[in-house]
Amino acid sequence: MLSHSVYSQVISDTLAELKNVGIVEHLGDQVPLDLRFRNHSGEDVEFEDYFNADHPNILVMHYSDCPMLCSMVLNGLSNSLKEIGFVPGHEFKILTVSVDPNESTERCQQTQERYAGYLKAGAVKDAWTFFTGGQASIDALTDAIGFEYNYVVDTGEFAHTAVIFLLTESGVISRYLYGIEFKERDLRLALLEASEGKIGTTVDRVLLYCFRYDPNANGYVAVASRIMKLGGIITVIGLILMISMLRLNDARREKKYKSTVKPVETSEII
Repeated sequence: MLSHSVYSQVISDTLAELKNVGIVEHLGDQVPLDLRFRNHSGEDVEFEDYFNADHPNILVMHYSDCPMLCSMVLNGLSNSLKEIGFVPGHEFKILTVSVDPNESTERCQQTQERYAGYLKAGAVKDAWTFFTGGQASIDALTDAIGFEYNYVVDTGEFAHTAVIFLLTESGVISRYLYGIEFKERDLRLALLEASEGKIGTTVDRVLLYCFRYDPNANGYVAVASRIMKLGGIITVIGLILMISMLRLNDARREKKYKSTVKPVETSEII
């Protein structure tokens, strides 16, 4: 797996623009919810309004005029969303915030309409919300999540890293997923993790138990010890069920035998 810096957008022939560009992970930290933004409908909103439901959120930092990397990240996320069993707007929502304080509401709305159209059937209307805002709100959010980026004056573009953030229902940073493509399993497990088991099936929770996030692999990997432990538990449960079934069958046969045997009268014995 390539290092995170590989995903940074190279804007010129030199690496000067990439200085101080990257991610400083703040796992477990709270995202400020009192920040003011404008959503793609042009409404002034508070970030807290999007953290009052019993589900996690996927956060993406981008800007609509990005010539390459932002579209690649959003396209990769869209493809993964089509594969997972969770329905956007029901089990989770997506929040995409522009790092460009000059992005217009009209441009933001165009981008939202494009990507919301990629969501599968059943997704609610505002399952994917796009935001613009002032520099102060942008800075507060990027500082909280450790998203370090640069504005390149010569080109009018932003140098940044390809990453999405998983947030709990209360806005706590649960996981960072890097790259321009996101495996269905990784995104699914990250959402399960962020929801603290409140979404998904029993099978999903078993999978989450058997896999853990490996930062070196930039994804979830199987944990042999947990799988062996789970296998041992399943074996014991299976043995208990088998013994219980055998005892139940024995009891049924004994009951049936007693019901078919005619009692011996005393006179017959004499």
